[in-house]
Amino acid sequence: MNRNGEARAGRSGYFTRERLAVSALFFINGLMMGAWAPKIPEFASRLGLDPGALGIMILVMGVGSLMLMPVTGTQIARFGSTKVAKTATILFLPTILLLSLAPSIWLGAIAIFLFGGLTGAMDVSMNANAVETEKSMRRSIMSSCHAFWSLGTFVGTMTGGFLIERLGTVGHSVVLTVVGFGLLAAVWPHLFHDVPHASEAREKAKLPLSPLPWLLGIMALFSMVPEGSVLDWGALYIRRELGASLAFSGFAFGAFAFTMTIMRFAGDLVRDRFGAVKTFRFCTVMAIIGLVTAGSAPNMVVAFIGFAICGIGISNMVPIAFSAAGNLPGFAQGVALSVTTFLGYSGMLFAPSAIGFAAEHTSFSTVFLTLPVFLLAVLALSGLARYADAAKN
Repeated sequence: MNRNGEARAGRSGYFTRERLAVSALFFINGLMMGAWAPKIPEFASRLGLDPGALGIMILVMGVGSLMLMPVTGTQIARFGSTKVAKTATILFLPTILLLSLAPSIWLGAIAIFLFGGLTGAMDVSMNANAVETEKSMRRSIMSSCHAFWSLGTFVGTMTGGFLIERLGTVGHSVVLTVVGFGLLAAVWPHLFHDVPHASEAREKAKLPLSPLPWLLGIMALFSMVPEGSVLDWGALYIRRELGASLAFSGFAFGAFAFTMTIMRFAGDLVRDRFGAVKTFRFCTVMAIIGLVTAGSAPNMVVAFIGFAICGIGISNMVPIAFSAAGNLPGFAQGVALSVTTFLGYSGMLFAPSAIGFAAEHTSFSTVFLTLPVFLLAVLALSGLARYADAAKN
């Protein structure tokens, strides 16, 4: 039965227009986030930011994201994920131009706050639309959606330096904005259209008191802490403690990101075959094995293997947690998901700085050997992943 009490048809085909459309939103968001990385040096130089000031700016971006995520959840409850996702994407795309044009620190702070805030709004709404598309298809699609986000970040990062060198930072941003709006226009009519019940939205859109969304948020948070740690500190660990060259140090996150992206594309088929709980538990165990292998590695080759195994594990943990949150019974559309994304992304924002501080007083190998403790807590909560399978019932 669907939310309107009507009988639901059997599973749809594996690829539908709605699935491709929401996947395109993930790609657009990832493309913009990936393109931001090569812009950072020019942004810092233009505004005269030293490393400390740049760190504050990046924190402002994260704060903006965390502030708008809960607001987005309430708007999804009122208007549905489709309208909010379209609106958030339209508002988000020009912010890359604002970052390239800001002439002063204060305007730069406003631009980066909007960039972070609106990417967070788009993140919540496109995940909510992916959940609704899963329900309509009665198939798992969340992992492959996140794979398209990873693919977008890869494309944005790899093309950014080349385009900035050829077109300048403003020209690069213009190209990105045009490409983003072009993709949005192409998929605009095909996004799955969900219509919430207004009375139900008003009744359930308040901050949830039930522990379930918060526990799923803790699962997402503890799953994203290792991801942020490998992203921010993997290369430095390989270089400082295992003696890798500058050229090879980047392979730490590369090995992790490669296996994570591949497994995200395969994750939906695995989840449909074995169920969300078994898939989640397998991934958690693989992530633990990978972190222990990387943290205890005697050389960089073993560390690369460990990070690759960790990527296999982390790949489908967050998508399953988000899908479970979006399918929790008794919650307005988008509200439980916004709580889970809020807590999850706070791990990406705040944990790496704490880990950097800890590593300065111990070592990165100690940090990577400690991170599995978080995943043991996730493993204890893994039964909650069963709600992700509600999309197929």
